[in-house]
Amino acid sequence: MHSFDPTYLDRIRLSPEHGATLRALGQFQGRQDLFRRQAPEVLDALREAAIIESSESSNRIEGVTAPRERIEALVLRPTAPRDRSEEEIAGYRDALNLIHESASEMGFTPNVILQLHGMLYRYHAGVGGHWKMASNEIVERNPDGTVRRVRFVPVQPVATPRAMDQLADGYARARDVEREPLVLAPLAILDFLCIHPFADGNGRMARLLSLLLLYHAGHNVGRYISLERIIEESKETYYEALEASSRQWHDGTHDPLPWMTYFWGTLVRAYREFEERVGTVRGGRGSKTDLVEQAVARRTRPFGIAEIEAVCPGVSREMVRHVLQQLRESGKLVVEGTGRGARWVPLHREEA
Repeated sequence: MHSFDPTYLDRIRLSPEHGATLRALGQFQGRQDLFRRQAPEVLDALREAAIIESSESSNRIEGVTAPRERIEALVLRPTAPRDRSEEEIAGYRDALNLIHESASEMGFTPNVILQLHGMLYRYHAGVGGHWKMASNEIVERNPDGTVRRVRFVPVQPVATPRAMDQLADGYARARDVEREPLVLAPLAILDFLCIHPFADGNGRMARLLSLLLLYHAGHNVGRYISLERIIEESKETYYEALEASSRQWHDGTHDPLPWMTYFWGTLVRAYREFEERVGTVRGGRGSKTDLVEQAVARRTRPFGIAEIEAVCPGVSREMVRHVLQQLRESGKLVVEGTGRGARWVPLHREEA
């Protein structure tokens, strides 16, 4: 598609800062195997927490929500979904698990993309697994639901199958000539979102496909750190970068760098968080307090003790409770409710 025309690819000029970011990502990639060998028990806990956070955050970005305890049940145990929101979360869980288990065997092809979309909506008969049949402009809406403005007009339905074929072919050709995978991955996701090939679920599919392409590029941090949560926490920047890079996309004169910069920044943050979590657990005396404090600092919404416990492998519940009480006494947290239903509220959080 547009971003994979060889002439267009040759015109992309990265700044020295972009080059430094790519080198840093290469260094992170080189260290990930060392962490996997040295702290396997820590990674098991991180992997479980990442699946929960990814299923929750990617759906919540699209307004699909469920109580945290239900999300944990859906993700970690063979639990039947109860309503439409839980069905969509369960479908995302299934697609996410498939990528984690089989990414090396899954190509970036129209058939794989359709199959993933079908899995995303496997609990809704007839909804998933086929290209859109009607136009789907990307718009901003006023509080009353009226359209404030049109952000982007995607490819029309009749042209969508061919556009997806061209995207997959262009990506494959670029990989064949050994262009930098971390340049190609964000370009593929940008084109996918500009095509907007499905009636629903394009954002969630883009996040799933990002994970898949990062696996293909040898970057496995999304197995341990939820990229979807990082995107949710920076979603305004996400939308701004996407809008900036989609201008003039239909003409093939768009600027991909805002989107690529955002994509790489998300990956850098994930790697830093990964090394902080693993390094803190292995770091000795006092490190468990640091790990809990870092987990709390990442929270922007009320949370339960179990949520912090899940992302702090090797830290006992009593230790988590002790640190939370310290943060409460220092004015960084307040607690609402009592007992198992208590929710801890960060005082620095941004209101949703």
